[in-house]
Amino acid sequence: MEERVYTCPYCAMAHNSTEALKSHVIAEHKTEPLPSPEGLIRLAINGQGYELTVEPHWTLYQVIHDKLGLTGSKMFCDRGACGSCTVIMDGRPILSCMTLAIECHGKSIETIEGIAEKKHPLIDAYVKHHCMQCGYCTPGFVVTAKALLDRNPKPTEEEIRQALAGNLCRCGTYPQHVTAVQEAAKKLPNS
Repeated sequence: MEERVYTCPYCAMAHNSTEALKSHVIAEHKTEPLPSPEGLIRLAINGQGYELTVEPHWTLYQVIHDKLGLTGSKMFCDRGACGSCTVIMDGRPILSCMTLAIECHGKSIETIEGIAEKKHPLIDAYVKHHCMQCGYCTPGFVVTAKALLDRNPKPTEEEIRQALAGNLCRCGTYPQHVTAVQEAAKKLPNS
């Protein structure tokens, strides 16, 4: 039987047990959260509970896209610079390519699939205002815009631009995004 190796998610140092890995993380990195035993995490994604074993170096994007088959989030830069992998975790937009899955234990996550399933007004507004050409960046823009509208249902044009500033579009559809978000905001309950 092959001996299992536990890799530190912070420096990639290999350990032969979870206890050794935990001791290393405490001593060398002085950080929390510690990896859970055997990499077991529990997540709520789009309201559905999941319990899975992950490797310490897996990103949230890998788990959502590759392991759970929710392919709406996209991998564009793999460096946290483009916003195409954005998901909402506990109410905040985050870059799933830069977030370790092991750090998401107990978190609630919303993806583009969950937003589309609930028929959020952003979906129709993005279609109506042609906010996409190739469409690759669109899920990240919609998720980021939804996080903005969740915390600020009546954003100004400048607030929309600021919120979407971390999302890149190679096709140059930027002007339409502000219009779509403003229209979606008007269609929200209690607007």
